[in-house]
Amino acid sequence: MERSEEDHVVNESPIPAVASAAATEKPRIWPMYLTLVSVGVACALVIVIVYEVTRPIIQRNKIELRKQAIFDVLPGVKKSAAFRLKKTSGRFEPTPVESEGEDLVFVGYDDQDELVGLALGAQGMGYQDTIRLLYGYSFEAQAIIGIRVLESLETPGLGDRIETDAEFLRNFEKLDVRLTANGDELANPIEFVKPGKKTAAWQIDGISGATISSQATAQMLGESAAKWIPRVRAREADFAFTEEEQ
Repeated sequence: MERSEEDHVVNESPIPAVASAAATEKPRIWPMYLTLVSVGVACALVIVIVYEVTRPIIQRNKIELRKQAIFDVLPGVKKSAAFRLKKTSGRFEPTPVESEGEDLVFVGYDDQDELVGLALGAQGMGYQDTIRLLYGYSFEAQAIIGIRVLESLETPGLGDRIETDAEFLRNFEKLDVRLTANGDELANPIEFVKPGKKTAAWQIDGISGATISSQATAQMLGESAAKWIPRVRAREADFAFTEEEQ
């Protein structure tokens, strides 16, 4: 059957009309974009607020841990004080115990206000992250007489044995850090040795299964002692007890 031109127009005209409508319709992306931005801003604000609220709490806890560590690494200490090295004068001067910085030393006194020793900081890279610790130094013994880990993310049961392994901690009951005759440097740099191979008082026996963490501890102690022991020995008089430190 023959179709007319009119029939052709009637039957075909709706197709381009639908296509034209679909082509002119644009996706509405702005509402979605604004929603994502709003969520992002809200999350950022929450993170900032939580950080600001918890930061002073975390800081107070760190200071309290450090205070307790001073008594742990200096047996016989009854009171403590903080001193800061003044680069201009080379002297150690009293500073608030809440102070922060790498130029601090902490002094321990007995119940007669006599100097017991110093607690000094050390830090270095362990197996997973930075290890921070405090170690005790005895002027009388010219030795490190204790350590306490302040911060560590080492593997539980392995790397964290630097905090719990009795044999390893025995290294620091009297680790020799005496100076040369002129007092400029350690007579014998601290040395790390394999487990069971210690033959000298300045050596540190490692831990089987936690070699990296124990070696890192030895290295950071060696670097810190080489830096601080000559300085504090030369300025021992700076640490005499005064009422101002209380």
